Amino acid sequence: MLRVPRPSVRLILVVVAVLLTTSVLGFGLLRAATYEPTPVGGAPWPSASSRPGSAPGASIPGTEGRCGAVPVRAARELRGMWLTTVTNIDFPSRRGLPQAQVKAEYQRWLDLAVAQRHNAIFVHVRPSGDAFWPSAYAPWSEWLTGKRDGKSPGWDPLDYMVREAHARNLEFHAWFNPYRGTQPGPVGPGADFAKIAPNHPLLKHRDWAISYPKGRNGRLYFDPGIPAARAFVEDAMLEAVRKYDVDGVHFDDFFYPYPQEGEDFPDAASYARYGAGKSRDQWRRDNVDTLVREMHERIQQLKPWVKFGISPFGIWRNKTTDPGGSDSKGLEAYDAIYADTRKWVREGWLDYIVPQLYWTVGFDKADYAKLLPWWTALIKGTQVQLYIGMADYRVGEDGAWSDPGQLDRQMALNDKYGSQGQVHFSAKQIRADRLGAITRYRNKHYAKPALLPRMPRLPSKPPAAPRLNAATRAGATLTFQAAAAGATSWALYRVAGDAADLVATGRAGSPVVDPSAPAGPATYCLSGLDRSGNEGPISPPLAVP
Repeated sequence: MLRVPRPSVRLILVVVAVLLTTSVLGFGLLRAATYEPTPVGGAPWPSASSRPGSAPGASIPGTEGRCGAVPVRAARELRGMWLTTVTNIDFPSRRGLPQAQVKAEYQRWLDLAVAQRHNAIFVHVRPSGDAFWPSAYAPWSEWLTGKRDGKSPGWDPLDYMVREAHARNLEFHAWFNPYRGTQPGPVGPGADFAKIAPNHPLLKHRDWAISYPKGRNGRLYFDPGIPAARAFVEDAMLEAVRKYDVDGVHFDDFFYPYPQEGEDFPDAASYARYGAGKSRDQWRRDNVDTLVREMHERIQQLKPWVKFGISPFGIWRNKTTDPGGSDSKGLEAYDAIYADTRKWVREGWLDYIVPQLYWTVGFDKADYAKLLPWWTALIKGTQVQLYIGMADYRVGEDGAWSDPGQLDRQMALNDKYGSQGQVHFSAKQIRADRLGAITRYRNKHYAKPALLPRMPRLPSKPPAAPRLNAATRAGATLTFQAAAAGATSWALYRVAGDAADLVATGRAGSPVVDPSAPAGPATYCLSGLDRSGNEGPISPPLAVP
């Protein structure tokens, strides 16, 4: 008879402790507290105990925020770009490309992000009720496969995109359009059911589908007013969160469609069934509010370290309509597309918000210099972070956009008012660098690398101090032997006068390198960060001759 060994007392105590923690904190918080990141490509981040001569489990001395006798100094801001897949605006360059070419194109976009000293990328993975991953809820995107047959291309783009972004220490925000079901013709199927993929969910649930507007620009939408349709859309997006190591869930400004003159969104049937006596406008706002709130709650339950953010239209309401609104005269998101963006911030349903301030300084109807202070005042006292959506795509247009310094001045205002970063629309315009405007703001505002902003509302697990052991020089590049434990990423500092400046960052498992080291002696320190951007103690200094 097989004899089962008795569990040790120590094991019993550990199990009891875990059960008690679960009962007190809840499973979601316990999962966040014990989460360990997966090393990139299977490469381990060497632990302190693996260093020759170190005792197993030995702690490494370190100092909070100081490299030896001087403080460390690093910018803290999100820098990102939107990579648009719908109608192949940015990526892939055309439909139906072979796997190798899609991967090569994506790597070039990541290389551009690194060259711009970005630390995040926002990739369109559900542009129109479709998916860039094998999904039980949506057909494969035609912008990838080149077909509307719903058949797999034979590989998993989302898995590849997340891993490659992390290998370059870029946060990956999965960008979804919740309610769009198709794109207009002739490039998309429009509102023609005969032209959509055979496994498209709106074929099975035609009662969820709304066609809007009429005519050649029509497309299909999931009806936001039907609770079952909303739950299905949430499930479809959360499938990607569950299956992949994404850092963020991101929406732009598409909820209810922007209004067409003389035509209302035809949701009379769902309003009659679910309106519950509310005005139609308020019912629509409530529907969008419910989507935002439920996504926030469900992401926290599923993976509490994943950020949730939205990039809304840049005007909530004008102050001529509502005293709490901005000094502007443009379309109002609250009234036109039923997006109560102010409420989402006040209720704490978002981790970050990225208003699209796609206007110039001094523009009469929507002055950048007046809208920015309104948004910064809105997030004050909340735990929601403010990044600004930048209109790189407008550079070179007639008028004020013909000035190559327009974005530079806007980013200077962002710094003045305390914005915590920028996201640029879109990747193709960054690469084009019209009028040299992108190079101009990069050299002025992104001259050095930056750490991501700390987000106190997310789980915190700062790693122990790393150690720098030695360095090898090859021209202007210094490669370090390093040891650390429990870090998601690292930050390398080099002493310059009375402080140590951030000179490079990387993902756990990647070589610690200063790519532009000075020719003479220099002193360095290293820190580790958790996946929420919390920095642990700084390593002891290493002097390099």
